[in-house]
Amino acid sequence: MKLSDIKNGNLSAEWAEKGYELPKFDVEAVKAKTHAEPTWVHFGAGNIFRAFPAAVLNDALNSGKYDRGVIVAESFDYEIIDKAYQPYDNLSLLVCLKSTGDIEKKVIASVTESLKADYSFGEDWARLVEIFQNPSLQMISFTITEKGYGVAPADLERGLTPVLAMGKVTALLYERFKAGKLPLTVQSMDNCSHNGDKVKSAVHAYASKWVEQGLVPAEFLAYVQDETKITFPWSMIDKITPRPDAKVQDMLAKDGFEDNYTIVTEKHTFTAPFVNAEETQYLCIEDHYTNGRPPLELGGVLYCDRETVDKIEKMKVCTCLNPLHTAMSIYGCMLDYTLISAEMADEDLRSFIQKIGYIEAMPVVVDPGVLNPYEFIGAVINRRLPNPFMPDAPQRIATDTSQKLAIRFGETIKAYQARGLDKSNLVLIPLVLAGYARYLKGIDDNGKAFEISPDPMLAELQAIVAPLEVKEGEQDFSCLKNLYSRADVFGVDLYEVGLGEQIEGMVKELYAGNGAVRKTLHKYVVAR
Repeated sequence: MKLSDIKNGNLSAEWAEKGYELPKFDVEAVKAKTHAEPTWVHFGAGNIFRAFPAAVLNDALNSGKYDRGVIVAESFDYEIIDKAYQPYDNLSLLVCLKSTGDIEKKVIASVTESLKADYSFGEDWARLVEIFQNPSLQMISFTITEKGYGVAPADLERGLTPVLAMGKVTALLYERFKAGKLPLTVQSMDNCSHNGDKVKSAVHAYASKWVEQGLVPAEFLAYVQDETKITFPWSMIDKITPRPDAKVQDMLAKDGFEDNYTIVTEKHTFTAPFVNAEETQYLCIEDHYTNGRPPLELGGVLYCDRETVDKIEKMKVCTCLNPLHTAMSIYGCMLDYTLISAEMADEDLRSFIQKIGYIEAMPVVVDPGVLNPYEFIGAVINRRLPNPFMPDAPQRIATDTSQKLAIRFGETIKAYQARGLDKSNLVLIPLVLAGYARYLKGIDDNGKAFEISPDPMLAELQAIVAPLEVKEGEQDFSCLKNLYSRADVFGVDLYEVGLGEQIEGMVKELYAGNGAVRKTLHKYVVAR
């Protein structure tokens, strides 16, 4: 059983017998239609694209209500195209990993072309120019990570042949401008706040510089700034797509599926002919298009206005998902866990995040209307975090914690203040923040040193708690004032909002010798 069998028509009964869902549409017909009249180009050929946007389009094609695929372009790691797309005629296998231990296997055939987005690949670049000049093109989208939207001064000076992704996209938009100022929507699908504005800011920066340098007419800048021509909608995306997993490879091998190996590129991208991903997913997009759009609602995408996207993002980032992840990462490291799913089998930790979400965070959630907050958090706690297939570690999630606390907990504290809610109801959120002072010490609950995850403020914050020791008996905790008054870390001065002394008391309990973390966690979780 190989992906090439699908193209060659050598499909044995094994595919159906072993639970592999095959395309229900005419793959070659869709490919031909898309080549002639492309509607969607996606930048970023990584795992999240194949597991989510491409899979959503695959569902739309399977419905029989749409006839165009997606063209993928890679602007950073070109080996992905050479090794994970073209040898398999752009087909891939999506393995959906469920919290029950079951898996679903679906062949994704919605990607009709794969291109390297760089001038050095002459034929691929010429094809991209041809696509951007085609009036049929409706949308370009991105999963290139937040770093991909960066603008470097040196790149701005390279003129019309920049090397960064946003510069290349702006150069292609210039081709669309020259073709008749054709309309287009530029859609980020990356997991970052107000992502459309990040694309817009970058495109405008390149266009402005090129006008200044006399390389393009001023009308081009006006074109990318004209929202009747070019739009940059916001979106909220949420799905976990880990690296190719050995357990999944073994299962596929037992099926007789031969394309089950991992590919590691020179740029350290981990990919494969298959993608393993969690079952739960959300993609909510601001419905602001200038030239139509693919009907991705047929595959489950939610379209709404910008305000609703913002509410959904805040629900996820500030209350219903990300704060729970951070709480688990801090305490998981101190309690010597290496898997989030294993933490969910710990009664104290499971109750900890349940009560943070349902009791302390939920009172300030603004219901976005299109996603029920209780159902969202229920999926997080009951399906997503306990999923044994998700090899996510608290150590990974703890990366850059100093940059996350303000948005993940400070915003909730501010909302309590703004709404006049009783902050004495906040018990476990303060316990998370108290746990951070204990985490910074880098000593687990058994008294053993552990490696603290990378963080740009780590050395500075560790220096504050350096005088503290994990031991029984009296010691001077006055240094905590220098930590918990830091609004740049926590979003608020915790003493000014009346939580500083409460947190100090918790820190003292957490530092009171080996076993104190477990004892303190259990005490406050049970009491709450």
